[in-house]
Amino acid sequence: MTDEAPRSAEEIDDLAAFLQRYIDENHEFLSWIGTSVEDVDDGTMTLSIPYDEKLTNTRPTAGPDDRPDIHGGIAATLIDTVGGFAIQTQLEAPLSTGVATINLNVNYLRPATGDLEATAEVVRAGSTVGVSEVTVESTTPDGETKAVATGQGSYRIFRDG
Repeated sequence: MTDEAPRSAEEIDDLAAFLQRYIDENHEFLSWIGTSVEDVDDGTMTLSIPYDEKLTNTRPTAGPDDRPDIHGGIAATLIDTVGGFAIQTQLEAPLSTGVATINLNVNYLRPATGDLEATAEVVRAGSTVGVSEVTVESTTPDGETKAVATGQGSYRIFRDG
């Protein structure tokens, strides 16, 4: 392959690695919070963020031995990002088609006290609007994985031509 940018997803041998490089090189905030591409397939994608104290809040009722919770905005960021990326996996020209969030709904289920992993499933990718549903899970300090948030994003699709 040359230094020329790929024109389609089919030209990329390892799509997850390509997307990881894209995040690391073009999305300073996502890179700063440690976003990693775990899996990518047609109509689905999983991103993760490791637990880091710089991303936490301390609850006023927390005891001295309680681990601080990850700020809810980090889960919302994951929902927004993975939902949009998943929409792009459904498009004919995912590398040249942009998406922008037009609506985001986040339901917080419980505090996140460990690494986060968000998996998106595309509900529909229409001609101008796409919708994804996302579940965010976190591992508790005792090793149990539970859903901490769910969400749905709607995205405006900007196609070439």
